[in-house]
Amino acid sequence: MRRITIWLLSTVAALVLLFSYRTSTMGAGGETSAIASGSDGPAGSGSSWTGTDDGSGSSTGDTSSGGGTSSGGSGTSSGSGTATGSVAQTRWGPVQVRITVSNGRITDVTAVQVPDGNHRDQEINDYAVPILRQAALTAQSARIDTVSGATVTSDGYRESLQSAIDAAHLK
Repeated sequence: MRRITIWLLSTVAALVLLFSYRTSTMGAGGETSAIASGSDGPAGSGSSWTGTDDGSGSSTGDTSSGGGTSSGGSGTSSGSGTATGSVAQTRWGPVQVRITVSNGRITDVTAVQVPDGNHRDQEINDYAVPILRQAALTAQSARIDTVSGATVTSDGYRESLQSAIDAAHLK
């Protein structure tokens, strides 16, 4: 009887590890991301920068483009302002973020759009978006981890965040 109990507990522990790994890499239900970016999005889905660029880039004021990133000089911005990322079209709906930059650092990230077509979308995003925001502020980049159970939203968030960072000329 003791051997059966140990075997059963070992099996359950192995299954828990297997499923927790699967959801952290694939998302709830095993879905994969289907993101269309850039000019495939709706009108106005390009990124934009509003602020000053005191770095080696040549942008001052408002810039935007339909292709997903801002045009202007290259280099790192030491300016301040806001940049809105392009809309990432995901299988569950659009994801878009806006960053606030001060002295060349991201000081805030706001989710402008997240999937909200049903109660489950709202529940997932109420949990995932604050985690993604904090990760972006800590990393100061779009190189952030996927939130388990919110893979599609995480992928769209990263895509829009990178677009906003590019528009603000941050590295």
